[in-house]
Amino acid sequence: MIARYTHPEMGRIWTDQRRYETWLLVETAAAEAMAAAGLVPAEAARDIRELGAFDIARIEEIEEQTQHDVIAFTTAVAEKVGPSARWLHFGMTSSDAIDTAQALQMREACDLILKDLDALGDATRDRAIEHRRTPMIGRTHGVHAEPMTLGLKLALWYSEIGRDIERVRRARTVINVGKISGAVGTYAHLPPSIEADVCKRLGLEPAAVASQVIQRDRHAELMSALAITAASLEKFALEIRGLQKTEIGEIEEPFAKGQKGSSAMPHKRNPIGCEQVVGLARLIRGNCQAAFENVALWHERDISHSSVERVILPDSFIALDHMLRRFTRIVSGMIVHADRMRENLHRSRGLVFSGSVLLELAKKGVSREQAYEWVQRNAMLAHAEQRDFKGLLESDTDVMRVLTKAEIERAFDLNEQFKYVDYIFDRVFQPVSAKG
Repeated sequence: MIARYTHPEMGRIWTDQRRYETWLLVETAAAEAMAAAGLVPAEAARDIRELGAFDIARIEEIEEQTQHDVIAFTTAVAEKVGPSARWLHFGMTSSDAIDTAQALQMREACDLILKDLDALGDATRDRAIEHRRTPMIGRTHGVHAEPMTLGLKLALWYSEIGRDIERVRRARTVINVGKISGAVGTYAHLPPSIEADVCKRLGLEPAAVASQVIQRDRHAELMSALAITAASLEKFALEIRGLQKTEIGEIEEPFAKGQKGSSAMPHKRNPIGCEQVVGLARLIRGNCQAAFENVALWHERDISHSSVERVILPDSFIALDHMLRRFTRIVSGMIVHADRMRENLHRSRGLVFSGSVLLELAKKGVSREQAYEWVQRNAMLAHAEQRDFKGLLESDTDVMRVLTKAEIERAFDLNEQFKYVDYIFDRVFQPVSAKG
């Protein structure tokens, strides 16, 4: 696991301690369900609930001999429970306990990711509102396009975060299932009512049908949701990296007092947090591919998925939790150089308003083709000779025969460009929360 990035809350979910705790929760719920149905003695269920415990060192010692983790676990618990332990794991197969317990871990981890997404959404919304009308140049193909605002860029992020929340929510529902249906899913030794009772006690839904395992398309969907969320963060972080280039200089990720950017160059302020987010997104995407490979198992089950999941589930959740926490801090503290944004917007000496001029001419009855030719010839001249675009238009007899100076002025007015910003904000910033 990528221990360096592990936050205590998320890390605890994926410890051996928590894994065995969830196994014991399932085994205890099963014993109590069977006791309620009269299949095992009530005192046995009581003993399993009250005496059931484990020692990880003892489990590992037994596993050295048995080479089977669930047998090692049940043996270690049985030593604590005493004679009533003959009813422990009664009628169950290993995956009844493992897969049902793993659902509890994944559900708990999803809840933390949703909490993280809520925090990122809040931070992004706050910065978007702060910079609702902070003008900057929009870029397509990396080239100046038309004016926009930083607030709109952040509103776009916020909207995507909302979709990430919905994806993780859906995935949480998909993996929130358990099974106590036996070695090939036939309920040969325990009736479906026991499974239903166990799942109810654990807050899970019974899988409608299972083999020996809960089907891994569910886990693949979860991993897809995590990978898409990571890709969103990568996209946002990559944008900050691009805007932090020296030649652009519009946004910087926070740079703390005492922080060092380079061992050789004391002047450096590098976007290392955003670079880390981009790198970890690659890891989670790779893990997602491994989850796809886990969907196809031999017949009713093999264990080729098991070793993979022991890596990809903890690592992906831990990495994404770290990415979300770190990027939330970046968004909250990012340095915005509004003066540089305005400077860059006007760097082309007005060329970015060419589309508005084109439309003004079309409104006056000039064909689109003719208008395009007039505007483009002035744009190319402005570009080639580093001249003011509006001044060239006002000196063009063809253009001025059609447009007034006031109409040209309107085409260069940022307020005209941004007249629907408030409308977009009202549409985007509806309540979005991972909480309900």
